[in-house]
Amino acid sequence: MRGLAWFVARRYLASRRKGRFLSLITLISVGGIAVGVTALITVIAVMTGLQRDLQEKILGSNPHVYVFEPSRGLRLGRWQEVLPRVREMAGVQAVEPFVSTQVAFTQDAAYARTGMVFGIDPRAETPMTQVEREVRSGKLSFGPTRSGLPGLLVGSGLAGAMLVGEGDTLIVAAIENSKIDALGYPAPVMKAFEVTGVFRTGMYEYDNEYAYTELAVAQNLLDLPTDTVTGLAVNGADPWTAHTLADQLQRELGPPYYTHNWMDLNSSLFSALKLEKLAMFVILCLIVLVAAFNIISTLIMVVTDKTREIGILKAMGMTDRMVLRVFVLQGLAIGLIGTALGAIGGITVVYLLGRYKFIELPADVYFVDSLPVELDVADFGAIVLLSILISFIATIYPARQAARLLPVEAIRHE
Repeated sequence: MRGLAWFVARRYLASRRKGRFLSLITLISVGGIAVGVTALITVIAVMTGLQRDLQEKILGSNPHVYVFEPSRGLRLGRWQEVLPRVREMAGVQAVEPFVSTQVAFTQDAAYARTGMVFGIDPRAETPMTQVEREVRSGKLSFGPTRSGLPGLLVGSGLAGAMLVGEGDTLIVAAIENSKIDALGYPAPVMKAFEVTGVFRTGMYEYDNEYAYTELAVAQNLLDLPTDTVTGLAVNGADPWTAHTLADQLQRELGPPYYTHNWMDLNSSLFSALKLEKLAMFVILCLIVLVAAFNIISTLIMVVTDKTREIGILKAMGMTDRMVLRVFVLQGLAIGLIGTALGAIGGITVVYLLGRYKFIELPADVYFVDSLPVELDVADFGAIVLLSILISFIATIYPARQAARLLPVEAIRHE
């Protein structure tokens, strides 16, 4: 009897003139579902890709956890004593000192640009950032320089703005280490560097503002003793457990030290991305809901058009449950076909966007210069299941209306 229900449902799906093909109204309903599912998959893949691309690039330029000491100007003293304590803690894979400071870059007095200089140890056992890995591999280097000046690695955006390249001289003015001149005005300490390389992380903010030099050179720029740095950079086994590692370090080190992790430092950015992803999901679900109304209208039209046939079938012994099943199967067939076509369309669009990257973005607004896409299996499954569920719910009302028809009244229907 189940075969009979599907046979009748299939006949109702087909056009009158050519029973092998779907009717126009059915095609419109299928197309609505397909468009909605395609749009959902594409947009959610874009939002997921943007979120994960930013995470990877942030992790490529930042350690998992920072250890600081609250003092004037963020100075961590006697770091050689603290570092072994951190290194011995469970979950810590690498730890190294660093110096960071806000500076102004210039070549002459005509133009200056603010940014950040980071002092790192190029001989660190386990490189933590992309720049450190490239220094360790020999792709980038701090010297020796031809001029004898200390070496400086600058971001690609910063190099373009300052019109400098490898071998050029760049003056760095330390804003934190300003001295008071004879007239009582603050005068920043200025030091000349030779650009020894240009790096590119893919993050607009980092490439436009960041520069790296050796740890000792950065300490000299800020007039820091060798036992004082800005803080310690710590990496654990898993960047997604940085919260746990930071809390552990906080407990075991105790006052006066405190920790920050990369997730907290970028929480506002990722919270905004998650909220935007949720909002886009809800908005685009409305497209599928509109398509579901097409299913309802299609089934109601079929019930109205086939009322006499339904009456005859019920008079011949078809039960209310079988009639209900006929129209549920018809609606589900529309939903399944539309969902399948939409899934294929969404996967195709995502593949083309990922392969050819033909949509460019303003990097100063979106942090990335092209549209990243990544289709998450869980998101894909949720969209497909949601589409099928909506399609099923859409069948309930018209199917129940058809099942309630009385045979005598249905046969007499004009």
